[in-house]
Amino acid sequence: MKKILITLLTLVAFALLLAYALREELTEYIDSARTTGMFVPAERADFSPGPAIGSTFPGLQASHAGERVTLINEFSGGNGTLLVALRSVDWCRYCKRQLIQLQEHKPFFTAAGIGLVAISYDPPETQAAFAERYGISLPLLSDNNNLSFRTLGILNEKFQPGDSEYGVPYPGMIVIDDDNIVVGKLFLEDYSQRVDAASALAYARRKLDVQTPFGS
Repeated sequence: MKKILITLLTLVAFALLLAYALREELTEYIDSARTTGMFVPAERADFSPGPAIGSTFPGLQASHAGERVTLINEFSGGNGTLLVALRSVDWCRYCKRQLIQLQEHKPFFTAAGIGLVAISYDPPETQAAFAERYGISLPLLSDNNNLSFRTLGILNEKFQPGDSEYGVPYPGMIVIDDDNIVVGKLFLEDYSQRVDAASALAYARRKLDVQTPFGS
């Protein structure tokens, strides 16, 4: 009986050590399973926080690569910019999955002359670690003291100072043309759903009047 108990304890200890060693892989597997079906077409956007369509983009109070960022135009691809507001690239599985998908579609945004930039409340070092791990090259802006999200009108006020999620925005996308005018928005009330990158690109093309490569 004693030998059986020792064997069982040894197996449990081994299993725990293995789980610890593979914790990141297990987390990614769980996240992948839980985010299945999270992407929806732009037509499903059913929420409208943020600056009004046709208004001037109010600007940012953020940082990127150690520099202060106030203007969105510096990220324009020539025809305009798609600003993606994220909750967190640290703990939000939906945000991480969305950013990875956007990175995969980045060449298509670039080809359309549409700048692609994301912003979250995470500190720059957290964003840098995520970008390095997943090969993210699109700019990641760090909001300064909630000022960008508050100015844009997308700060989630459900959370209060002291809450771990205080400072997160309603996740979504804002399309800004090269005259600094807001021409489109894509927000979903359900934070576990996000507009598919290909659908967002098609939407941004329409709003910025960018012709497809085939002229249609």
